[in-house]
Amino acid sequence: MHKPSVIIIGPAHPLRGGLASFNERLAQQFITEGHATTIYTFSLQYPKFLFPGTTQYSTSHAPINLHIKVCINSINPFNWIKVGLQLKKLQPNIIIVRYWLPFMGPCLGTILQIAKKNKVTKVVCIADNIIPHERRIGDVLFTKYFVPTADAFVTMSQKVAEDVTLYSRKKVITVVHPLYDNFGEAVPKSQAQQALQLDSSKKTLLFFGFIRHYKGLDILYKALSIIKQLQPNFYNNLQVLIAGEYYEKADFYNNLIQQLGIQNILHLHTNYIPDTEVRNYFCAADVVVQPYRNATQSGVTPLAYHYNLPMIVTNVGALAANVPHGKVGLVCAPSADAIAHTIVEFYNNDANVFIQNIKNEKIKYSWQTLTSTILELTSNIA
Repeated sequence: MHKPSVIIIGPAHPLRGGLASFNERLAQQFITEGHATTIYTFSLQYPKFLFPGTTQYSTSHAPINLHIKVCINSINPFNWIKVGLQLKKLQPNIIIVRYWLPFMGPCLGTILQIAKKNKVTKVVCIADNIIPHERRIGDVLFTKYFVPTADAFVTMSQKVAEDVTLYSRKKVITVVHPLYDNFGEAVPKSQAQQALQLDSSKKTLLFFGFIRHYKGLDILYKALSIIKQLQPNFYNNLQVLIAGEYYEKADFYNNLIQQLGIQNILHLHTNYIPDTEVRNYFCAADVVVQPYRNATQSGVTPLAYHYNLPMIVTNVGALAANVPHGKVGLVCAPSADAIAHTIVEFYNNDANVFIQNIKNEKIKYSWQTLTSTILELTSNIA
């Protein structure tokens, strides 16, 4: 039986980050299932004024056994036409396009409008965000331009699914974010802590990911200050790993650390964390804390599931939906007081119970669930 051919449009090597890792892992799954699969990624993803980090590019080797075509320029309309015509001629059965930022709307919308003129290709959009975390002029206009090019949508949170319905009446299916199982197997906690030069006798918290305002790192810092004031003995037995690159001004956070006097328990790894080192951070910690102000979904949660790491999350967006309270972690309000209380509460629980529940719960987080959903969606598109 003929297997549909698949093109994935979105970030991939040599670009770095969660979207690239996701797309590469999705492509691997389609290939495993027998589908001819190619990723079309960006030769220019963001102009410098839109990218807050140090570099957009990975220093890792390209993933083996993947066909990645580096060809899309996000700001060159002539390039959009060229790529669109290539895809139109290629006639893939399915194009899967990632949509995470309205800035990409004109580029991706134009490519897909042209590609679909072959009357063969069906387009499924994996929508990470329809309404962005940080608003900019043109967001609504760009999204309105892009959305009609998709024949169906897959989201990984109910909130994004609801946002899609503001722009489209096409079918939307919500699936759980699959596990990131492409960062290596777990290593012993002692080995991971030694690699990161941590004190094995102390309780270890982890904050992981790009540092942006909506992720609430400042709220976590204030929570640590509250613990310091109210439970100094508990505080003195803590160490907190901050792992991720600043995507905004570092001075705000550095000044806050000094004002609160919490620098003695922080281990700041505020550079980009290479894929090969990710597992050390998750394996070294007792719990990962996601103190977000707002969220749609988070790639940190499936990483935590993969490494059997309990979670403390705030009850915003889809975070709480993926972290059953009292089962695989704890859920609290996005306030410093609530997070401080919950950190202490976590250590009054038996972490082994959380870990066993995670092992049972994560069975449903498979990549095959996502590929099956996409294939079923496209088979039902008229």
